[in-house]
Amino acid sequence: MTETLVTGVARTDRERVLGRRREHVGPGGDPVAPGAAEPRRTEPTPPSDGVVLDCGWGRLVFGQTFTDQAAVAAVLRSEAAGSRDICIYLRDPHVLVSRLPDELFIDPSLTYRLPLGERRPTTTDSGDEVPGLVIRPLRDADDADAVNRIYARNGMVTAPVETLVDNAGSDRFLHLVAEAATGEIVGTITGVDHVAVFADPENGASLWCLTVDFNTAPPGTGQALLTGLADRLDERGRAFVDLSVLAENSGAIRLYERLGFHRTATLCVKRKNPINERLFLPATPPGYDQLNPYAKIVADEAMRRGIRVEVTDAHWGELRLSNGGRTIHTRESLSELTSAVAMSRCDDKRVTRRILTEAGLSVPRGRTATGEPADRAFLAEVGPVVVKPARGEQGNGITVGVRTPEALTAAVELARRFCPDVLIEEMRDGEDLRVIVIDHEVVAAAVRRPAQITGDGVHDITELIERQSRRRAAATGGESRIPVDAMTREVVAEAGYRMDDVLPEGEVLAVRRTANLHTGGTIHDVTADLHPAIAEACVAASRALDIPVTGLDLLVPAPDRPEHVFIEANERPGLANHEPQPTAERFVDLLFPGTRAPQRLWSPAGPGGAA
Repeated sequence: MTETLVTGVARTDRERVLGRRREHVGPGGDPVAPGAAEPRRTEPTPPSDGVVLDCGWGRLVFGQTFTDQAAVAAVLRSEAAGSRDICIYLRDPHVLVSRLPDELFIDPSLTYRLPLGERRPTTTDSGDEVPGLVIRPLRDADDADAVNRIYARNGMVTAPVETLVDNAGSDRFLHLVAEAATGEIVGTITGVDHVAVFADPENGASLWCLTVDFNTAPPGTGQALLTGLADRLDERGRAFVDLSVLAENSGAIRLYERLGFHRTATLCVKRKNPINERLFLPATPPGYDQLNPYAKIVADEAMRRGIRVEVTDAHWGELRLSNGGRTIHTRESLSELTSAVAMSRCDDKRVTRRILTEAGLSVPRGRTATGEPADRAFLAEVGPVVVKPARGEQGNGITVGVRTPEALTAAVELARRFCPDVLIEEMRDGEDLRVIVIDHEVVAAAVRRPAQITGDGVHDITELIERQSRRRAAATGGESRIPVDAMTREVVAEAGYRMDDVLPEGEVLAVRRTANLHTGGTIHDVTADLHPAIAEACVAASRALDIPVTGLDLLVPAPDRPEHVFIEANERPGLANHEPQPTAERFVDLLFPGTRAPQRLWSPAGPGGAA
């Protein structure tokens, strides 16, 4: 409900969610062959005074089962650190909050209800299946770990793996996941069966934690999860399913209303804690809403710790952070702790190469473009090259895979539009790896992949690119889009397609050469797989550059193998790109060592698989 990330649901017409032909399912949501014996269901919990359900990320407190509001207050006061408890269906919640205004608040959300059974909106089958996507119950610890990673990437509260697995095996929960054709978990939703929990006389259910992985989930994943849950609850004979959505989320509200949900008068009560701060504080700092995701993640982490945040330049992503007698200015992940000298070492890729080479670290062969025959001789000697501005970011002016003297001349001219000094570098094959090092410790590692689309057998390549671009923009606050330019058309043509061709269903097509996130690339966490030799080399590189926070770019055959070459170092890496790893936490630890990050209920594996 309030935990639902409503943007994970595709905005499709009402009939696409509610009119699907239903398979016969058993009580746990698994398919059952016609005539087969159904699994035995545990008996519902009888009505009792005060029902509290542990969901992992927090507890659901069913207010209608309490006869004394003081008992509700006592439960909410016992909330575990790092979790988020929610009291729902409490009679006269405003009365309880008025008595404890310093401790509790009314959640600023609206509750919507979808009728099930005979009252469920009648529609026809409109073919809302997502190719290659399977909606199934959460099964094991691996599934639960994948779910937590999606929660963390989307700013939601995580849960202990064992709790998620135990809950999924109970009739009280219908915890579903969306599994892509690759076997990867790309979305999740949780239903709570109120009849199984406390023999609900209203025969209801509720929906929680609907969210998807925007990097990997195909369009329609959220819709498929919602449909799958509604079908299973319908098969159980439930009368309705409720969810909550922030009152300011007008787009999601319009979506749910189109799908047949209607408003109810139900309110939720929560405890004033650091996780809920955004929901009950009078206002965020002026300019906060204009921050990009890379500055906002720092502001959020600082505010959670009680550090004062002032937005000094929203467009620039600049903050002033104060705690006690210490004040530090930041611009995204760049702070006053990074010296001008260290910054200049990363700013010029030629200087970066020289320093890393002197430190005994591996870099590709390269030279500064001069326009002389030596440039062409270097091309003939090393084979395909990468041409890039010596100074610049976001992939501007870079040409990958230059193979001919004519292409070399054109690539150098392009790079010089962004910087007069141009670097020609031997092209090395491998995965594009970004490693985040903070205070000379590896905090996160991720493989970056070029923008790609998946065919559906219906839309042409231009339409698929535009759809994927909109999804990337929505997932990154407008920071990532796929340009339909000469490079995109060239990459598509090299794969043997035209822009107006319909890509076959299930076929994956890369549409960019570089994995830059600003041009639609995606990032995939591989911290637990990082080879110790690469981690050690990255720490050595950060010390050689003498920089406290850096994003190091490498090419590797695989993250779990020791071979690597360094490509460049970034003095202002995007910390928001590496969730669920605790990049913002470690950054604020560096800035204010006397503060402590809020407790996590689940933590991702660190480098080499260490927790």
